[in-house]
Amino acid sequence: MKKAALVSIAAYAPQKILTNAELEKMVETSDEWIVKRTGIHSRHIAEDESLTSMALKAGKLALERSGLEKNEIDCLICATVTPDFFCMPSTAAQVASELGLGSIMAFDISAACSGFVYLLEVAKSLVESGAKKNVLIIGADKFSSIVDYSDRSICVLFGDGAGAGVVSVASSDNHIIATHCASDGSKGELLMTPKDGRNVGFVKMSGNEVFKIAVNTLTNDVVELLEKSGIASSQIDLFIPHQANLRIIKAVQERLGLSEAKCVVTVGEYGNTSAASIPMAMNTAYEDGRLKAGSLILLDAFGGGFTWGSALLRFGR
Repeated sequence: MKKAALVSIAAYAPQKILTNAELEKMVETSDEWIVKRTGIHSRHIAEDESLTSMALKAGKLALERSGLEKNEIDCLICATVTPDFFCMPSTAAQVASELGLGSIMAFDISAACSGFVYLLEVAKSLVESGAKKNVLIIGADKFSSIVDYSDRSICVLFGDGAGAGVVSVASSDNHIIATHCASDGSKGELLMTPKDGRNVGFVKMSGNEVFKIAVNTLTNDVVELLEKSGIASSQIDLFIPHQANLRIIKAVQERLGLSEAKCVVTVGEYGNTSAASIPMAMNTAYEDGRLKAGSLILLDAFGGGFTWGSALLRFGR
């Protein structure tokens, strides 16, 4: 049976940086308050950049790093909740066209902050079934477009960015071992983007409730995935969670018994970049040398909807 592998990773962050000190001038908050509750010091904001342009830059680099030619990519999937266009055209179709990939299958999915893990499961299924050979996946979000910068409970959390990777037929023991994705729409009102008539509003979140549910759900999901895979948490080389809040990351890390050295944390620099969060963190670990071919990595994400997912894989060809 064919196995699927994540063979490359890449990311892009806008040049504009919004610091806590700058937010102090915009809303009633302080650097101390933000850092204590979230661990965030800054976030990148796409002032004059579209969601598509960010996704394109991350996707192009991921393709280059994969060693594949453009004509070898036969599918492109993008995860986002902040597309440039309402319903159509899809971000994936726009990026595929800009990259010159030809008339391949391209579509978007909406899974909020769990988007990249959802992408891995979909791409894994396509490759292992034989339907596709090389799938370019992109998680990208421009949350600054749906954030109310007068709401201090929300505006301190989110940033913009994009992350991408290529999932191909595995040619070695490095492959995606297991994935698990799930949802619970009954709690969707706790983290949502309301719509009033034709107008889409700003993101709304019940922070305390989301925090408690996220920690318990993420921990249980990972424990179950590891048990089914027959792998102990001590065997994990890198734990790369969704970068939503440092307190959530630490809580899950401690419950899993993982050391700080094994945990990749980038939330302080980028904030919560939603579907881009995990691939951006992976890219940081890749570029600083921690993530190597053969590294056993554990991914874990929780997002609005509610959605959540985890993945266990050995990176690279």
